[in-house]
Amino acid sequence: MAHVILADTTASVSELKKNPMGTIAAGDGFPVAILNHNEPAFYCVPAKAYEALMDKLEDLELNALADARAHQAEIEVNPDEL
Repeated sequence: MAHVILADTTASVSELKKNPMGTIAAGDGFPVAILNHNEPAFYCVPAKAYEALMDKLEDLELNALADARAHQAEIEVNPDEL
């Protein structure tokens, strides 16, 4: 059965156990697919890449919310009442 691997770098579970930081460094800042019996088991994602991913997801959610509200009637707000 074919498996899609969504990373340019792969490593085995054994390699990860032997040298966890070296395995992550091999990805050069990008995720590393960890294989178990030549099948992807999980991805090691460096902290900076994970933070960038979370920021992008938050931006997408906020954009979707803004788009959904774009056609709503405008509400007048008096700043003195805030």
